[in-house]
Amino acid sequence: MSTLYPKYETLQQAFGSPYSLTRQRTAPKPSAPTPYQAQPELYYAYSVVDDAKNKAKKLSAEAQKDFDAASQKAQAATGKIELYSGKYYAACTFGGLLACGVTHTAVTPLDLVKTRRQVDSKLYKGNFQAWGHIFRNEGFRGIFTGWSPTFFGYSAQGAFKYGWYEFFKKTYSDMAGPEAAYKYKTTLYLTASASAELLADLALCPFEAVKVRMQATIPSQYKGTLDGISQITAKEGISGLYKGLYPLWGRQIPYTMMKFASFETIVEMIYARLPGTKADYSKAQQTGVSFAGGYLAGILCAIVSHPADVMVSKLNAYRQPGEAFGAVTSRVYGDIGFRGLWNGLPVRIVMIGTLTGLQWMIYDYMKIFFGLPTTGGAPPPDQVKH
Repeated sequence: MSTLYPKYETLQQAFGSPYSLTRQRTAPKPSAPTPYQAQPELYYAYSVVDDAKNKAKKLSAEAQKDFDAASQKAQAATGKIELYSGKYYAACTFGGLLACGVTHTAVTPLDLVKTRRQVDSKLYKGNFQAWGHIFRNEGFRGIFTGWSPTFFGYSAQGAFKYGWYEFFKKTYSDMAGPEAAYKYKTTLYLTASASAELLADLALCPFEAVKVRMQATIPSQYKGTLDGISQITAKEGISGLYKGLYPLWGRQIPYTMMKFASFETIVEMIYARLPGTKADYSKAQQTGVSFAGGYLAGILCAIVSHPADVMVSKLNAYRQPGEAFGAVTSRVYGDIGFRGLWNGLPVRIVMIGTLTGLQWMIYDYMKIFFGLPTTGGAPPPDQVKH
């Protein structure tokens, strides 16, 4: 039967192009791959990356949906919160508690190394060497030495700091009047934050004393926060918990003044350089601005407050019962000198920059959660008289 049908080559010669057969018989020579040619072995990697991106977007959308649902329930339960009402200050206080308590506790390993290097600059050569040494000698729990007084102390401090800041900012603004408040807004931020931190440190100081002593002694001399408080008060009385109050004020008040004033200013500058107004951006974008402004403000905070931070660590570790503040300050400074006041600064810049950025982001997320506007940015034009 096959002889009844012409071959394919015969049909090609009779009806096709005379060059077709030649092109088919002659195999093209493979060309060398160019630098811009796609590499098939990377297709799988691209697929994995795209898949991960899609999953991340899906998870983000689901998380945002859950956040919005929880926010609506919370707002339905609390009712509409009027600005500068009692509920408003309560929401700000709760936001500050979460923002400071969670973030400070999370960076306990950094704070531990910083504190020990401030007390003894020759103890460790670097952060990773320090963590390795602590892990080998004290275990994983040793890396988080001091987490409990950190959590309780900075939760209390954050609650007072943010809550009182909002209160004093409104109070001083009303006292100055709209025009003066806008004209001298940086001074307003500075005075409001200083007033808030003055009160917040009264809540922080006892826990800070326990934390520094737990971290500065190897092994830790206290089993936990309550044990530390009871031992200190038994030996030194209540005053033993507050013997670092003056240097704590010296560290925290300039720190907080820089933290709030620079944050408000930086955020306003960011929105001024972005197209449109603050209201044109989504809540997620606004919290992104909060993180960026907070991180930049944190760098300035770390530099301004670092010498006092070193003195707090030294005084809590080395001050003798009944020793005068001026005497112990002179003794410590004589031992470490001016350069010693800057021990551990690079670590603290990383720690405080990250801390401050996360704190403002969490704080503003809590404001959004309760249906409140985020912090910072240029005031609405109808609130500014020219």
